[in-house]
Amino acid sequence: MTASKVASMADAVRELVRDGDTVAIEGFTHLISFAAGHEIIRQGKRDLTLARMTPDLIYDQMIAAGVARKLVFSWLGNPGVGGLNAIRRRIEADPAEIEIEEYSHFGMVARYTAGAARLPFFPIRSYFETDLPKANPLIRQIESPYGDGIVYAVPPLRPDVTIVHAQRASAGGDSQVWGLLGCQKEAAFAAERVIVVVEEIVDEAVIRADPNRTIIPGLIVDAVVVEPWGAHPSYVQGAYDRDNRFYLDWDPISRDEDRIQAWLREWGHDLDGRATYLEKLGADRIAALKPGSAPSGSVDYGDYR
Repeated sequence: MTASKVASMADAVRELVRDGDTVAIEGFTHLISFAAGHEIIRQGKRDLTLARMTPDLIYDQMIAAGVARKLVFSWLGNPGVGGLNAIRRRIEADPAEIEIEEYSHFGMVARYTAGAARLPFFPIRSYFETDLPKANPLIRQIESPYGDGIVYAVPPLRPDVTIVHAQRASAGGDSQVWGLLGCQKEAAFAAERVIVVVEEIVDEAVIRADPNRTIIPGLIVDAVVVEPWGAHPSYVQGAYDRDNRFYLDWDPISRDEDRIQAWLREWGHDLDGRATYLEKLGADRIAALKPGSAPSGSVDYGDYR
């Protein structure tokens, strides 16, 4: 049996997220750990570099709360609604109040992959038709060592801390995900420290019975946090749906600095954790986000002796 790595969210963030760190909270459209972001806000972390392939509301909230000095990203916005207004105000301020470093989606994946493999760079061809190399001097042309011309290179991204949300994990950190995947695995392997936030802890026998769903092995995990509904307002496949109302409501809130700071006090600083957040959200709203049942098929891996 593997030793337990289960910790509270407050303890995991306090011990593993340090001022000045590069922090990646990854997850693509779903499995976005808002709960971890809110705890970072509550604890008043500072001077973070926030990395994420597609920053959305959680980074708008964290940057509005003053936790970050820099954003590393490929696309940012309020999906289906519009822009991220708190981030935009800080980028457009004179002087700018946050530093930005922009890549394409694949550029970010390539950076995490290089970081995970401990490579000095990752070559890609997809920048020839864009102006991103003009905007980001870290995207550089190099000559292929095999004589087939010029390619672009991006540097490795090695977060100090990667935080991912998953449906389930063992107490030892073997973490399983189903549904739409992003670059959680690459971001985790690239990181110095890893926090996995899960809907539930399951016995090791459950993990072993379905090993192909394990995208992050416990051997690279530092803490497992059990935080049901910890990805709200994003969704967790099979557990709860995306809270579209939240994304719509965020737009007018984030357009006004006083309103966004009031929201951060009411939904962040004045709450002591996810349980009180869910209580404030209300049972009716939570119930409306629960999906029906659609079980996947089962397979027989065979019993080899």
